[in-house]
Amino acid sequence: MDLAEIRNELDKITSRVEDFRGSLDLDNKRARINELEQEMANPTFWDDQQSAQKVINESNGLKHQVESLENIEETLEDLEVSYELVKEEADEELFKDLNDQLEEFLVKISDFELEMLLSEPYDAKNAILELHPGAGGTESQDFAEMLLRMYQRWAEQKGFQLETLDYQPGDEAGVKSVTLLIKGHNAYGYLKTEKGVHRLVRISPFDSSGRRHTSFVSCDVTPEMDEDVEIEVRDEDIKIDTYRASGAGGQHVNKTDSAVRLTHLPTNIVVTCQNERSQIKNRESAMKMLKSKLYQLEVEKQEQELAKLRGEQKEIGWGSQIRSYVFHPYSMVKDHRTNEEVGNTQAVMDGGIDVFIDAYLRSQMQ
Repeated sequence: MDLAEIRNELDKITSRVEDFRGSLDLDNKRARINELEQEMANPTFWDDQQSAQKVINESNGLKHQVESLENIEETLEDLEVSYELVKEEADEELFKDLNDQLEEFLVKISDFELEMLLSEPYDAKNAILELHPGAGGTESQDFAEMLLRMYQRWAEQKGFQLETLDYQPGDEAGVKSVTLLIKGHNAYGYLKTEKGVHRLVRISPFDSSGRRHTSFVSCDVTPEMDEDVEIEVRDEDIKIDTYRASGAGGQHVNKTDSAVRLTHLPTNIVVTCQNERSQIKNRESAMKMLKSKLYQLEVEKQEQELAKLRGEQKEIGWGSQIRSYVFHPYSMVKDHRTNEEVGNTQAVMDGGIDVFIDAYLRSQMQ
């Protein structure tokens, strides 16, 4: 960029930062942070650890927003000073540094803007992600394991914590089903974009004739709900089954009936949990998962009603194919909702899905 283009870019950034400041309402956020810090200073704060953790999470989320915007404003001031210096000195090296700093700053602004899009009530919560292979036996189960690895890598790159709530290994390879709890700020906000059917096209390693196969895996994502969330689940509406846990390792595996399966009879929703040694703890985790699914079901009903009122033909749920992973006859991963494409399939399978998440979130705000 030349100096005139840099000036124009700085003016546009200034306008965007003013919009950020107006929408964030920093004064109220700072006041709320002070209230939360006073709560944390109370000697009895840790008496209820669950409530204490909620306060800490809220405080950290607010501080992150405030500090991020303050950092952006400081960087913008530094860039303005550098711009004036370059204009006066006409130094080639200073001009190059200014260009480089501006390019980095534009990426930072874009990332911050994306975070601000995650403003729905449960976006900041942890995410429960489930993968279920479609028809196709071993081929689809292997694809499910590939997606499992992809989401694990993505979560690790984000600094999120991972917990496997349920894992059913495939008969020959892959997985029959898997449920992950992904813990981190905005985990659900990001991963809700992954809900839907994923499609793989490749030469199957399980086909001795070397034929091309198409496989499908459905991905379901719900926010982890707090225990005190107001979703009514009546005892008479639940069928409880216990069974022996399966999976890799653990002395309790196949020795005690610690795994729990809950079936919600009115909706036929089924959830399972086997990651804890205790049947009681697995039941508690399964109940939180059930509440999350019932919440998601209610949200989808509301969205369908709104779509009818608007006259939209909007498909919501598991039936929509959102993304194709093509390994043969060419290499490409394409998101069908935004037409975003990536030619490096290996980078995507190694967790590089932010480009698809970003594109979809931005498309929903347009």
